[in-house]
Amino acid sequence: MGVFSVEIGIGDAERRRFVPVQATVDTGATMVTLPASILRGLAVPPTGTLTAEFASGEVREVAVAETWVRVDGQVVWTPVVFNDEGTPPLLGMLALEQAGLAVDPAGQRLVPVIWII
Repeated sequence: MGVFSVEIGIGDAERRRFVPVQATVDTGATMVTLPASILRGLAVPPTGTLTAEFASGEVREVAVAETWVRVDGQVVWTPVVFNDEGTPPLLGMLALEQAGLAVDPAGQRLVPVIWII
């Protein structure tokens, strides 16, 4: 379920170049999902496939890789899904957790996770 949009950066494997992308924060998505052309433009090759079920109920094999994602000032190495062209980018929960961020849907923003031990 999409909540709101934020600008993220998608990086190449060496963290030399980041492409800005407007992505929907999707609390129902696990991984970052991008049009394949963005990843190809950064020379990020697919490293495997997985079976994905989309919100529409469609189940299909998708190409996956790992690369750098910059979100709210944090840079994390995270899995990404190569999606069809014209499909809006999604920022999934795995990258948010890796960056130490949580979703504030009421305020439509990302907030740092505060751990109390």
